[in-house]
Amino acid sequence: MSVVDYKGGAPHPEGRRGRARDRDAHPHAGAHHLVEAWVERAPDGVAVTHEGGSLSYGELNGRAARLARRLVRAGVQPEARVGICLERGPELVVCMLAVLKAGAAFVPLDPAYPAERLEHMVRDAGVRVALTSAALAGVVKRAGARALRVEETGWHEWMKGHDTSAATAPESLAYVIYTSGSTGRPKGVGVTHRGLCNTARSLGEMLAVGAGSRFLQFASPSFDAAVCEVFVALASGAQVHLAGRESLLPGPGLVRLLDDREITHAILPPSALAVLPEAELPALGTLIVAGEACAPELVRRWAPGRRFVNAYGPTETAICATAAACRPDGRTPPIGAAIDGATAHVLDASLIPATEGELFVGGEGVARGYLGRPALTAERFVPDPFSAAPGARMYRTGDRVRARAGGALEFIGRLDEQVKVRGHRVEPGEVADALAAHPALAHAAVAAREDVPGGMRLVAYAVARAGGRVPAAGELRAFLARSLPGYMIPSAFVALDALPLSPNGKVDRRALPAPPSTRPALAAAYVAPRTDAERRVAAAWAAVLGIEEIGAEDGFFELGGHSLAATQVVSRLRHDHGVEVPLAAVLGGATVAQVARAA
Repeated sequence: MSVVDYKGGAPHPEGRRGRARDRDAHPHAGAHHLVEAWVERAPDGVAVTHEGGSLSYGELNGRAARLARRLVRAGVQPEARVGICLERGPELVVCMLAVLKAGAAFVPLDPAYPAERLEHMVRDAGVRVALTSAALAGVVKRAGARALRVEETGWHEWMKGHDTSAATAPESLAYVIYTSGSTGRPKGVGVTHRGLCNTARSLGEMLAVGAGSRFLQFASPSFDAAVCEVFVALASGAQVHLAGRESLLPGPGLVRLLDDREITHAILPPSALAVLPEAELPALGTLIVAGEACAPELVRRWAPGRRFVNAYGPTETAICATAAACRPDGRTPPIGAAIDGATAHVLDASLIPATEGELFVGGEGVARGYLGRPALTAERFVPDPFSAAPGARMYRTGDRVRARAGGALEFIGRLDEQVKVRGHRVEPGEVADALAAHPALAHAAVAAREDVPGGMRLVAYAVARAGGRVPAAGELRAFLARSLPGYMIPSAFVALDALPLSPNGKVDRRALPAPPSTRPALAAAYVAPRTDAERRVAAAWAAVLGIEEIGAEDGFFELGGHSLAATQVVSRLRHDHGVEVPLAAVLGGATVAQVARAA
């Protein structure tokens, strides 16, 4: 059995192991050195494009060098963790590069996250200094870090003096990304320069990214996909294209952005691509889907006429581990074979190679481990018996895969409770622990359900304390919003007398009931839609959210709505009724009546 390469061509010579580079086959460089090579080669080439203009490679490097020197003067030492708390914009890219030039590692801090979560991340990562803006400095200070405001560092001024670039070792820490944790707290994954460099080089070559490419920066800065977008582009001499949050919501606005900017490369989660209006987009020659399972229908709709790649990789393997070029053949798209520099092993419970089993990823992208969690690191990062490199390790992904005839790997499912919801990695246990902390609840459980095809969502189940009652969904949602980011808040809440248990005393998830399709208990009294416009909006919400009865004064998010659902509502109103509703009107937390007035 062998694993085909990402093009679906000849099998890898090392079979299921993929093709791991010799660890010393490339110069020992940091990820910033890959960018600096393009600064020397094409200093006037466009590096970053945003709504307010662009930066050349020379300008980007100069500003990053100036900020790096400011970080060093502020006491930032090699391998120190430096927070970056900024909205999307050129400053974000400058700060990423500056932190690496100073020899430190960056920790993305999403300003949209609840203060409690940010405070945990800052403390857990040992962040002492965070780069931020004047508007967000308070967020950083409340989290316990020193706020270094980019407006006051002179980062925006062109630097004509000497460059600043740390002589980073391959095993030095490049960044720390926080992922959902099964123990109730997010955990920090430390990724090295070796891993980031390998991903940047391998994907750049595989996706044919070059000086004429325009790479969209779509992912939230808190996710490793954003790191991938930035460094794959900049390590290849391409342009990183930035846009505002609303322009990136899947819908007509994103299609216009892709078309107007003539984007050539984009990475989108399948759930976002599924709700994107069909368009020709002639410049978009390469489309990569990642973050969750890809349906054959998406390949049928979007693969013709372009390179369509289904990519796979946990945060712990430097973003990407395997990939497959897909064609519209009606079959479930495979996740392919190991990218260059990585290995993929399918092993059974005894860690013996098998055709079907758990996927273990080795090679240059394997992360250092989890910050401050040696036991968990030892459990998930194990010695690699297939490698001759001293100290080589594999990451056990927890994903069950099957090797198809010809070798391409097919994702089957998880071996644990971890789920992917709208492209986000979620440990239901973390959400359940946060919910169970509500003083009115005795027990809680959370599961991912797909009661409507393509509509994967989190559902929470709550049991009240003796003599009490389960609070309304709106109250529980607001309680969770204090500690969890929006993508981790369940779409539906179900009150139970008791959680169903299996014989071993654990929650029997198969026995958890589907949430009712009726209107959930909310603080607002039910008011029937009064006008034709209200009835059209209520009907669209009902169809998208799977709720039978929606009132005129009900709010979109109180009913379990989210950004992707909002784009579906707007598309449905346009398609079924010829009514144009601003996406911002739905995302603003408006009621049915308010959205109807905006139509």
